[in-house]
Amino acid sequence: MAGISRKLIIVGDDACGKTCLLIAFSKGIFPEVYVPTVFENFVADVEVDGHHVELALWDTADQEDYDRNRLLSYPDSHVILICFSVDSPDSLNNVEEKWKYEVSFFCPSYLPIILVGCKKDLRNDPNIIAELRKVNKQPVLYKQGKAVA
Repeated sequence: MAGISRKLIIVGDDACGKTCLLIAFSKGIFPEVYVPTVFENFVADVEVDGHHVELALWDTADQEDYDRNRLLSYPDSHVILICFSVDSPDSLNNVEEKWKYEVSFFCPSYLPIILVGCKKDLRNDPNIIAELRKVNKQPVLYKQGKAVA
């Protein structure tokens, strides 16, 4: 019996944790150094209800120069992850201002969309809290992310 293949697209602001999430999921390692992504594809083999599923994980870029390429990645998708960074309230705002709009415009309404908060480990980091406090902000709270979902 042939396995099942599914295409997962991940979108969100630059440096919000998309690539690290995909590398950790597909390779089981967490990259220690930030490397900006243009477009990357990863594959993860998972088992769901006793069935082998091959996930094609499409990592996209937020840079304006690559908008067209990102938009071309949406067709034939099976699920969309919209990511934000817990240490960047602006990235959560962009979920509503940019990402929800873009996904709803280019994807069918029945497509599952999952909101993912990345970098949760930084929510209570004193350095992050201090930096955000300088601009009258704070890390994103769970209830704020849930409200956007």
